[in-house]
Parts: sequence; structure tokens; C-alpha cells
Amino acid sequence: MKLTIIQTGELGQPLLNRFGPYARMFERMFDATGQGFSYEAVRVFEGEPFPDAGALEGIVITGSAAGVYEDHAWLEPLRRFIRGAYADRTPMLGVCFGHQIMADALGGDVRKSDKGWGLGRHTYGVTHRPGYMSAAPAALSIACSHQDQVIVPPAEAEVILASDFTPNAGLVYRNGAALSFQPHPEFLDDYTLALAEMRRGKASDDVVETALASVATPSHSADVAGYIAQFFKNC
Repeated sequence: MKLTIIQTGELGQPLLNRFGPYARMFERMFDATGQGFSYEAVRVFEGEPFPDAGALEGIVITGSAAGVYEDHAWLEPLRRFIRGAYADRTPMLGVCFGHQIMADALGGDVRKSDKGWGLGRHTYGVTHRPGYMSAAPAALSIACSHQDQVIVPPAEAEVILASDFTPNAGLVYRNGAALSFQPHPEFLDDYTLALAEMRRGKASDDVVETALASVATPSHSADVAGYIAQFFKNC
């Protein structure tokens, strides 16, 4: 199965030099599931044309420094692409910004949260278990880095992950072929730590220090990657 990575941003310097291209994080995550995916990346944030959503096998919409409420030439075409993929029931995953823009395109409300920065490893309660998440524990701990949040999910969505800080952290959609997460299962711990350090001066020192300490919490990212792989394989 080929996954088309709709890339909506890239790592900033110096993180790019240290950790490599962002799309590779997703490839590494999916490779570790052993499901034999192949990949192509489309850098839509740099103006590369969107493919035909109905002709794709699977779609991954990445994180980004952009907000859904900003003015970028590629945002409205991305919304149309998402709505087309949803109508065609092309399997589609959104992560962080991808989670937010899917919700925005399909009728939800996304804004900068007054709760501030979410950084480090957060723990989310599992509120619903689609079949591919049937073995999920009561809570999942996953890396995150965001200020924006889905405030009101689309009517088509059901919440599957929630926390006090991020009540709409995971969504599954009623067409049976769309799934999204606010946290980042593709992040490894060294990148999570480096990214938190990069937020100093934007987030308070207390938030950064809490984020750095939180990485000691065992990660469920590999489990989440497995659920996502099964989602794609089962669609």
C-alpha cells in the first residue's frame, strides 16, 4: 500500500540538519510496523500540485507551523482535497496540523487555545475504540507540540482520545476512512526533547521544564503507529 504524505511544513534549522526531512519521520514510523508500506511525499506548502485524492491508496497530512486560520495559498486547495478524499472514502490520517485542518475542512472549529503550549509527552484517555484500536489501554502517552486545538469537532467526528488540556485529541470520522490525532506518534524522544528546548522564549520555562521531564513517561507511540497501520490496511 502506498501512502501519499501531504507535507504541510518542514523542520526548521537547525533541527533539519540534525534530524533530517520531516517526511522521513513518518516513513520510519510506518516501516517499524512491518506492514510493507511505500511512500511518496507531496510538498504542498511549497506549491507542489495536489494529486487526485480519489486515485490514492492512503493519505497522511502532516504537522506544520501554519495555523488553519492563516492566509496561505495552499490552505484552501488543501481543504478541497480533504473534502474530496472524504467523499471518495480514501483512507486519510491527519497529525497535529493535519488533525486540525481535517476538522476545519469538515465543519469543526479550530483556534489557538487559551491553555497555551502543549509540549513533551502528554497522556490521553481512550474514550472510544474503533476495531483497529480494540487492544488499546485506558490511556496513551504520546509526544505533542502545539498551541492550536480543535475546539469543536465536526458533526461527522467522534472523539477517541481526550485529556483535560486537549479534549479533542483524537477523532475518528463516520465515513469509516478518516482518522486524526493532535499528538505526534512519529516523533522520537530525542526530537521531542530538542523541539521542547526550541520553544524557550515562546513557552514559559516552567512549561518547557515540565515537557522535558515528561519524556521519562513511557511512550505508546509504537502502539499508536500500529493502530494507524491497521486502520490503513483495514480500509
